[in-house]
Amino acid sequence: MGRRLSIWESLPTEALHPKSANLDRLSPRALLELLSKEDRKLVTAVEAEAPRIARAALVFAQALSRGGRVFLAGAGTSGRLGILEAAECPPTFGTAPDRIVGLIAGGGEAVHRAVEGAEDRDAEGRRLLRLLRLRPRDLVVGISASSVTPFVRGALGFARERGASTVLVTCAPGASGIRRLADVVVAPRVGAELLAGSTRLKAGTATKLVLNRMSLLAMVRLKKIYGPFMVELRPGSAKLRDRARRMVATLASVDSDRASMLLAQAGDVKTAVAMGRLGISASEARRRLARKKGDLRAVLSSADARARSRPRPAPARPRAPRRQPRARPS
Repeated sequence: MGRRLSIWESLPTEALHPKSANLDRLSPRALLELLSKEDRKLVTAVEAEAPRIARAALVFAQALSRGGRVFLAGAGTSGRLGILEAAECPPTFGTAPDRIVGLIAGGGEAVHRAVEGAEDRDAEGRRLLRLLRLRPRDLVVGISASSVTPFVRGALGFARERGASTVLVTCAPGASGIRRLADVVVAPRVGAELLAGSTRLKAGTATKLVLNRMSLLAMVRLKKIYGPFMVELRPGSAKLRDRARRMVATLASVDSDRASMLLAQAGDVKTAVAMGRLGISASEARRRLARKKGDLRAVLSSADARARSRPRPAPARPRAPRRQPRARPS
């Protein structure tokens, strides 16, 4: 009778790469070239998942727009990537810290050092979401390179039981039954790692690309971006304050001093831009933004449309030149 395979042995994330048999004997240059070749493949693999990423982004935006929260749950590298994504959304997009939350197996300690065995507890994923009072309007994004991490499967299972939306980000597209684990499954086919099983390499990079794209598309949909600008950033550092000032100067077509003054009066970039572009007060700018649900482009476009629709006064008819009196003969 043949040996029974473990649940991990058949996964692509545990497979042996055909070009890495002599990995330890390669020169630094040869190893770096091999790593680069593999990394170029993963970009293509992520691009192939564009339709699924777009669907996941829509679910992400819908959860936030209906007042729900987004939980990014993972273990090890996957969990740390979720923590990173959640931590970067508030300063970049102005989201409240409790609206996009990273959950990692093993808790806060696992962010800085490995907590072995924490990922093996299905019940822990369920417990954390129960403590956080998961609701149907929330979204749980499970992040698992292998797709079989018990912590992540537990979190996704609990979410589905509670009627919450679910997304799975994995690098094991051929794993058994993964399409049943979540409403949307994003699964780039990155292949075996050069260092067998080290999913912090290609799988980790691919996961970061997927999360970046998913959150950016969601924030575009939520009108937190105008052109290339993160117009809802929180200027909590000197760098971000300077960025906010430059954004206002560019979008409102004002000089640096005027941009600083507008920001001081408005308290945020969107309001300051509306004030500067439209020549209105802070309260009026806020009212217009609220009416357009925070859509700065809609506020500016409607004002431009109103200006174009106003009837222009007819040009004044040129006056006939005054006739000079004839000189009388002397």
